[in-house]
Amino acid sequence: MTDVRSAVRAHLLDYFAAAGIASEPDVASVTFVGVEPIDVLRFGPDVRPGWKRVHHHVSLGCSRHPMIEPTDFLADPHQGPRAEVMVSLRGPTPTGLSQSIAVLAAAPSVEGLVLVADALIDMEAPLWQGSPFTAMLLGPSDIEDVALSPPDEPVTILAATPITPTEAAWVRLKGADAMREAWRTDGVDVLDPRRPAAQPK
Repeated sequence: MTDVRSAVRAHLLDYFAAAGIASEPDVASVTFVGVEPIDVLRFGPDVRPGWKRVHHHVSLGCSRHPMIEPTDFLADPHQGPRAEVMVSLRGPTPTGLSQSIAVLAAAPSVEGLVLVADALIDMEAPLWQGSPFTAMLLGPSDIEDVALSPPDEPVTILAATPITPTEAAWVRLKGADAMREAWRTDGVDVLDPRRPAAQPK
């Protein structure tokens, strides 16, 4: 049986080492009642063009178990999607961000959520101290899936973009792709933790 946490951690270390981030990540461990601890690994700062001063914060622990629908009472312990989430931001780590990432990563176990690309997750509170962002928009990341030993399904690393309530309402109305297109059109840097909310027409 694959040690999922070890496999994911090794995969992340290899990916970021190839990207020029060879140092060991900083680790924040967050615990919840009745749930196994979730670690948040911080890689960076990144030195690649377009990613300078970016730190990548990746959950470790969400993928321990397959994500299942709450109504699936006969869940297979091996079959089902597995995921971790990554938030990439420029500059130092904002106070409270690791906690929010851990809450999101624990949601499949606590609330029965299935984390997939284009999902909008409303955190119902600022994602970090003084943040205007209260939700996460999930999407594909540049990190390839982590292969596990069959019959376990691979682990997907999802990019989680912090968004404002206004942007969340736009996603609900128009969809995730429309929000991303609005960011591109408006020249919004979603890696900037101090960015203003997009005002799509």
